Amino acid sequence: MSFSHKFHTSSLREYDIRGIVGETLHEADAFAIGRVFGSIVTEAGGRKVAVGRDGRLSSPALEAALINGLMASGAEVISIGQGPTPMLYYAAFTEPTDGAVMVTGSHNPSNYNGFKMMLGKKPFFGQDILNLGQRAAAGEVVAEAKGSMTQKDVSAAYIARIMRDWDGEKKLTVVWDNGNGAAGDVLAELVKKLPGRHKVLNGKIDGTFPAHHPDPTVPKNLEQLINAVRKESADVGVAFDGDADRIGLVDNEGNILFGDQFLILMARDVLREHPGATIIADVKASQVLFDEVAKAGGKPLMWKTGHSLIKSKMAELGSPLAGEMSGHIFYNDKWYGFDDALYAAVRMLGVIARSSESVAQFRASLPHVVNTPELRFDCTEDRKFEVVKEVAARLKASGDKVSDTDGVRVNTEDGWWLLRASNTQAVLVARAESTSEAGLSRLKSELAGQLAASGLAPDFSGANAGH
Repeated sequence: MSFSHKFHTSSLREYDIRGIVGETLHEADAFAIGRVFGSIVTEAGGRKVAVGRDGRLSSPALEAALINGLMASGAEVISIGQGPTPMLYYAAFTEPTDGAVMVTGSHNPSNYNGFKMMLGKKPFFGQDILNLGQRAAAGEVVAEAKGSMTQKDVSAAYIARIMRDWDGEKKLTVVWDNGNGAAGDVLAELVKKLPGRHKVLNGKIDGTFPAHHPDPTVPKNLEQLINAVRKESADVGVAFDGDADRIGLVDNEGNILFGDQFLILMARDVLREHPGATIIADVKASQVLFDEVAKAGGKPLMWKTGHSLIKSKMAELGSPLAGEMSGHIFYNDKWYGFDDALYAAVRMLGVIARSSESVAQFRASLPHVVNTPELRFDCTEDRKFEVVKEVAARLKASGDKVSDTDGVRVNTEDGWWLLRASNTQAVLVARAESTSEAGLSRLKSELAGQLAASGLAPDFSGANAGH
């Protein structure tokens, strides 16, 4: 039977395949992903592919179509069922697999879904995804074959492996907000094994996300957790996104810690065991993080935003720890180098449980800076990368200190500002940070001037957030 399939142009992304179910993403797409990805695995001499799904209402049907596609290419599918994305990554590292596919819409609204992939033990992204789309359109697949599917529950082994690295010394009171995401069942079992007192909010997996949107980087989504932390007099609050590969934190006073802040806590701990090690963070991270890593005896490395890009760089350098502003935390120290909010939470709780200071005291001890949140400006796909190039060229011509690791990040006496093109949307992303409000105002003016010189008129109203 001949095969050919075209994906919606918006669904093939840099790090995954994603779309609106019934509009830009369909079961036929899931089958095609399985058919082509199964062919790629087979051609590489592999056979076994692990498959998991999150708790979205559309995930069971998409997973079934995906598995049918994989089996039609002769793959032997190991279905681990419903759970967090990092549990699938864990299966990919600990089971005899040649690839893995997770059906997940991550932190997107409930009508979205998507697919995250691994080939062997490495992320499958960027050009790999574009090639998959081209192969589907051209019908480049192996001859139809009869594969197989077995079901395997790896959750108990996954929880036991996480707990192996618990190293706390005192009992904590912790509030967890699962956000009705895919970690719910695993989290319920995990907290039974952790010492201390644990309260889980929104623990039931519900793909309609009735409590709030499952994205812990948005302060509004943490309001319920903040209130519960204060009510319970908890030591810390922990939040997950929809598939639990990203983490959010709230201190014992109910203040939000950003990704680049709690990475400092983790980096100091890891550097005690690995002095001089490289700690990686993305270009959106505060200068405070890079300075504090250096103070703790580490080598800070600013790298490109994107979980697949960070994972690849970690593997290349043998870095024990990395993180992103978005809350992806990657442990390569004792763990496998992938982003896992459950594992990161347990390691982080261990740090807190061995510390004489509270999380709020840690937060207050950090150098105070004022910065904008992530600012996003609409910019067409064909223009967004060009704007960044134009800005970089003008800055370099005028002798400014510029890093072009990912977009353009400019250091001035006032602090720094960043402009980069989103890899997943038709937007430009910007951020600025200074030690003073006046300095931040000057940085925003400089950024606005550069955008105006490239024909854009940004709106900076409400663009301040100290941390």
